[in-house]
Amino acid sequence: MTVFNCIPLRIMKSSEHGMSIMNWEEHIKQVEGISGERRNDRRYDLRLDLRWKLIRRRRILETGNGETIDFSSGGVLFDPGRPLPVGLNVELAIAWPVLLHNTAQLQLVVSGRIVRAQGNRAAIQMTQHEFRTVGTAPERRNASSPRASFDVFPRRAMGLG
Repeated sequence: MTVFNCIPLRIMKSSEHGMSIMNWEEHIKQVEGISGERRNDRRYDLRLDLRWKLIRRRRILETGNGETIDFSSGGVLFDPGRPLPVGLNVELAIAWPVLLHNTAQLQLVVSGRIVRAQGNRAAIQMTQHEFRTVGTAPERRNASSPRASFDVFPRRAMGLG
């Protein structure tokens, strides 16, 4: 049995030489460099609950609940539950799925600017992020389950109480 090693070729028209042959793999690399994935950071599909605050000139304009869609080290794509305007600052308090020392609930607090929005999706470019422990509600501090004793989104931390 004869096996042929075929190199895919693409014929391109050249204004000076009539027809020229270009290796298809080289062409694909050129196209991917132009129209392919341009983000430098790896994206992680992670659906986590969040609370958001829309901010302009250090004033909270609106707040709401939503869900992350994906993360990278440079930004977050999320569903705020409604369209948000591009260009404004936003702060996200994301319920983190891992406990600190197996006892304390964490939230990832991310600040950034909305750089892209389409329908109920908004993408932010992060300017700051930090993990914070979530405070306990006084009436729930003596609950039997350590996890049950933590309020994921305390009103005080979100500027609502």
